[in-house]
Amino acid sequence: MKFIDEAIIHVRAGKGGNGIVSFRREKYIPKGGPDGGDGGDGGSVFVVGSESLNTLSDFRHKRRFEAENGRPGQGRNKTGHKGADIVIEVPLGTVITTVETGELIADVKQPGEKILVAQGGFHGLGNTRFKSSTNRAPRQCTPGTPGEEFDLKLELKVIADVGLLGMPNAGKSTFIRSVSGARPKVADYPFTTLHPNLGVVSVDRSRSFVIADIPGLIEGASEGVGLGIRFLKHLQRTRLLLHIVDVAPADDHDPVEDARKILEELHSYDEALFEKPRWLVLNKIDLLPEEEVDERCQAIVEGLGWKGPVYRISAIARQGVDALCYDIMEYLEAHPTEPGSLQALDSDEGDDAAQG
Repeated sequence: MKFIDEAIIHVRAGKGGNGIVSFRREKYIPKGGPDGGDGGDGGSVFVVGSESLNTLSDFRHKRRFEAENGRPGQGRNKTGHKGADIVIEVPLGTVITTVETGELIADVKQPGEKILVAQGGFHGLGNTRFKSSTNRAPRQCTPGTPGEEFDLKLELKVIADVGLLGMPNAGKSTFIRSVSGARPKVADYPFTTLHPNLGVVSVDRSRSFVIADIPGLIEGASEGVGLGIRFLKHLQRTRLLLHIVDVAPADDHDPVEDARKILEELHSYDEALFEKPRWLVLNKIDLLPEEEVDERCQAIVEGLGWKGPVYRISAIARQGVDALCYDIMEYLEAHPTEPGSLQALDSDEGDDAAQG
């Protein structure tokens, strides 16, 4: 299934049914009086979070959603039927805004969460409502009001605890395959990852966290170059970022320079995302001679002026991976936040984590 994380849809709530003018007509009762009923309310449009969906691909073909109109009132004080509501299922993490003004309508974070996005019209009043001591035979009624109608933008931001940052081929996909059941494509060429991947990392029987991998970033990403900038929004809900750096790049790139480019692009995209806690993960140490590992890793740390936690791993050989996952779990348990929170945490909070 193609990964779709943005869609535009049109929603229209139902119109309220009109009230009517009617008078009681029965044999032997010549002056029956008013008995016009109210109309029914129009149906409303709701969205509900679904755990079974992970993309907005369903909205490629169906883009228009209309709730049912309310029925008009009837004689004998009968109220018209209410229009049927319509419920649209969306993936968890979907942010809904109006196209015209950009106003936030909903942020769907919880499974089964039902949120009103377009209110149905209200019913019109029948002539019975206007009866009074001075107006015994009212001939007035009111129409139902229109339902709300919008063009809405759906934007999916995946909900994960930990996000992975890095250049193409830094080993992010290999890492997520190593620690979880996710099976993203892995190959020896850049941009193997074309869309976000989620994996659940189980540390113990009842302790786990969700990790998100996005396409690698390159220089100029904040200006639209490459793939990763489009998917950086999927890291905005995370509580911790892992900056994965290839310590032995095959193309002789400078790891320090590559890491700096990532940080520059992150800062250009969203300062709040840039301020999230980040841990430096030096990957592919298995490709270096054992006597060079310490020197190479220390040079990268000093070149970046890195003050936070540093881990040395080989994702493909699972070297140092388990210790990293346990430390991540302890950090997340020590820094609980509301699921999906966009609040940036102080990056210094991770400084006391174990060093790899």
